[in-house]
Amino acid sequence: MREYLLTLCITAAVTYLLTGPVRKFAIVAGAMPEIRARDVHREPTPRLGGIAMFFGLCAGLLVADHLTNLNEVFEKSNEPRALLSGAALIWLIGVLDDKFEIDALIKLGGQMIAAGVMVMQGLTILWLPVPLVGTVALTQWQGTLLTVALVVITINAVNFVDGLDGLAAGMVCIASAAFFMYAYRIWYSYGIEAAAPATLFAAILMGMCLGFLPHNMHPARIFMGDSGSMLIGLVLAAGAISVTGQVDPDIMRLFSGSERNAVHQMVPVYIPLLMPLTIIAIPAADLILAIVRRTWRGQSPFAADRGHLHHRLLEIGHSHSRAVLIMYFWSALIAFGALTYSVNSASMWIVLGVVILSAIGLALLLLPRFRPRTPRWAEAFVPPRYRRRGGLPAEAQEAQEAQTQDSGADVGRYGSAGSEQPAAADAQSPVTVGVAGANGATAIGGRGSSKVRI
Repeated sequence: MREYLLTLCITAAVTYLLTGPVRKFAIVAGAMPEIRARDVHREPTPRLGGIAMFFGLCAGLLVADHLTNLNEVFEKSNEPRALLSGAALIWLIGVLDDKFEIDALIKLGGQMIAAGVMVMQGLTILWLPVPLVGTVALTQWQGTLLTVALVVITINAVNFVDGLDGLAAGMVCIASAAFFMYAYRIWYSYGIEAAAPATLFAAILMGMCLGFLPHNMHPARIFMGDSGSMLIGLVLAAGAISVTGQVDPDIMRLFSGSERNAVHQMVPVYIPLLMPLTIIAIPAADLILAIVRRTWRGQSPFAADRGHLHHRLLEIGHSHSRAVLIMYFWSALIAFGALTYSVNSASMWIVLGVVILSAIGLALLLLPRFRPRTPRWAEAFVPPRYRRRGGLPAEAQEAQEAQTQDSGADVGRYGSAGSEQPAAADAQSPVTVGVAGANGATAIGGRGSSKVRI
């Protein structure tokens, strides 16, 4: 565990320290998009934050290669080199897309090539545990197609949710933390060395996100751009593919009887790993809803709109920070709920706890104007927005807070502060198909001259 924590800290430190110089480079290079009607930020913000995240990935792999216990991962498996090769390719495509316009098909082809590079070096799905059936061995073509599909879907799911400051990095960090705990349990508790690469990938991914988040929290000083969102999506997919398709279920058999019964009883263990979409359920749901919504309207699946989950949270009155925290809450509930269920699926307390937390989450969604009251003795320990201001009476404070919330709702509804165009008028403005915004947007969409944000 100490080696993994050291790798995580080194990755986070390198990412954090490099993000400042990368921000200055992005400004000089002109990778700073203009403010558009659909953007939620108020001033031009540079992107290319993925550069710092990629070098953090390289630093993490380099440190792990020189640690005694983790060096065996590089000696016994080619997966770290496969990850680095695919990540370098997808990162280069993202950097070019952050600076220049890249056609949607070229970006999609680049994502598929990056996944193919990893497959050629051994990072692929070899078999799948199927309930009531057992272990299903995949042919080379089946494993390749499934691996490429998972990588492309995960990359675009992460990219679709990257619409608010700190949202994508925080949600992926939560997902990778849950994934790390599970992969480490397989590696340490069961002594399965094949789970070590996935555990390493999850630790490095956590470091990349934690190092970048201080620069990306609202108000963000830099965006990760496609170079960062596609990169972390690929790393997350690589970890899930590694532990899902490389770990033999027979080694983990904890129950007597036939292989079919063993796999059937181990279903709670494999549910979080069969598809990375169960770990990033919120981005995956956003991706599916966006495709259905746009296709139903007769638009391209990559057409721009303001129908994403984070946009809807802003429209109902939540502030920017509150919308991000709500998305964090639901991501953690799903990821760690699945993790807990995989450890002990027979406990009703787990189900009861998930239900109670879900009710709390729904209450938070329905109370966009609620602000907790902090006792005066605790005001020194909370942010200024939760403190009583200047001894004002309670009625005056509530009126002032309501006015502030109304202003925040207007910002979320109209896209920028001071905008007098209503949402309906904004919806009638022309939308360019396949455009991407500064804060991620569509991973396989290009950037047109209108630069409309999805």
